[in-house]
Amino acid sequence: MKEDFKDSVDLHIYKNDSEEAKDFEIRSSTNVFVNEESVPLEAALSNDKMKAYLQEKI
Repeated sequence: MKEDFKDSVDLHIYKNDSEEAKDFEIRSSTNVFVNEESVPLEAALSNDKMKAYLQEKI
């Protein structure tokens, strides 16, 4: 995604118990957020759907 969206996406990876994750309801091991909004799991697990999701959000 970073190659496709260059400077529009800033990636951070945190563990579920990190300080940054404390304000979110984490229900599974796969959680993706864009601008502090949870991305639907279906989009998060598919490159094509994630690209479409990001194009809509950015």
